[in-house]
Amino acid sequence: MSHKKNDYEDDKALFRKQMGDVVQLKQDKINPETRKPKPSPRQTLANERQVLADMMSDEYEAFEHDTGEELHFVRDGIQSRVIRKLKRGQFRIEAEIDLHGMTVEMARQGISEFLTFCQDENRRCVRIIHGKGLSSKHKGPVLKQMVNRWLRQRKEVLAFTSALPKHGGTGAIYVLIKKPDNIV
Repeated sequence: MSHKKNDYEDDKALFRKQMGDVVQLKQDKINPETRKPKPSPRQTLANERQVLADMMSDEYEAFEHDTGEELHFVRDGIQSRVIRKLKRGQFRIEAEIDLHGMTVEMARQGISEFLTFCQDENRRCVRIIHGKGLSSKHKGPVLKQMVNRWLRQRKEVLAFTSALPKHGGTGAIYVLIKKPDNIV
């Protein structure tokens, strides 16, 4: 038995030696403040970011472009064969929106929602009817010019071109939309 007592005494001495200058704390319990994080309106913030992205600017001037009669736009990397098919109206039109009678603000909101819907539903070729601006009198085709600017700013728009006469001619455009990123 004395052997066990000596081991115990040796252990205590060793422990004290190892502890050296360590001093005992007056309080050995830590009571952290249990402060809950403030709630974060994640969906609201996501919606606000989307609104900012959707706020297509009227001031977009990456380069001067004359709308003239026909509209045409192609992002880099789109094959010329695809553009030829788009110009010839050879893609099936999977959805359309008619902007006749809309104000600029109504048209902007309508196009934003339409493009989001089309991409979500994997609609690849759509038609936007903007009109020829015949009722705009001296202002010319206001919506046509705005649509031309807005679509160039939308990342999901790969290309657009004026439609064939049977689909509205220079009063409408075919729009090629990028596949959604979440499709596998």
